[in-house]
Amino acid sequence: MKIYHNPRCRKSRETLQIIQDAGIEVEIVKYLEDAPTEAELKDVLRKLGIPADKLLRKGEAIFKENYKGKNLSEDEWIKAMVENPKLIERPIVVKGDEAVLGRPPQNVEELF
Repeated sequence: MKIYHNPRCRKSRETLQIIQDAGIEVEIVKYLEDAPTEAELKDVLRKLGIPADKLLRKGEAIFKENYKGKNLSEDEWIKAMVENPKLIERPIVVKGDEAVLGRPPQNVEELF
């Protein structure tokens, strides 16, 4: 199991705690420090079953200042998230060929 994690985010910390409390070994990816590649992000989106624009944090200043109101293609949104990982909704938990967003944190239990 892998979690794309931001330690400063309460939902991300809660999701990680649920995984650890279940005794499941998890790889922690601090995606703000180690941003996913375009290929990794495309794979995560496929596993989540959502388009790129549904993974955007539209409340972030960087979104409001640079992307609000823009109609970008799937690849353009992915590139924007790779270049600005703060735009990526968190946490994302991946297990095999499945993934969930930890919003709410209990969503992770679907992967157990």
